[in-house]
Amino acid sequence: MFGDMMNMMGKLKETQKKIEDTKKRLDTVLIDEKSNDDLLKITITANRKIKSITFSDELLSDKEQLEDYLILTLNKAIERATQVNETELAAVAKEGMPNIPGMDLFK
Repeated sequence: MFGDMMNMMGKLKETQKKIEDTKKRLDTVLIDEKSNDDLLKITITANRKIKSITFSDELLSDKEQLEDYLILTLNKAIERATQVNETELAAVAKEGMPNIPGMDLFK
């Protein structure tokens, strides 16, 4: 029994290390999002850090339009990055979880 507990603790530490490694890797995963008419483009990491924002000069003439574009496009980019982030981290966590009877009921 004690050996099983030590084995489980070892697996949890290994999983924690894999999660940290995955978080670092997600800093290099870039997600591009753009407005429907391609006037604004945002690049964000899967850890939701903005890397670049480029927009057409056309948007400079209307401050409110630029603000609207930024809000909509940033929200779409953050949503996509969050999905990638959560999927990747969940896969690593699930892979490393010890087989505890009854835990599959919580899916």
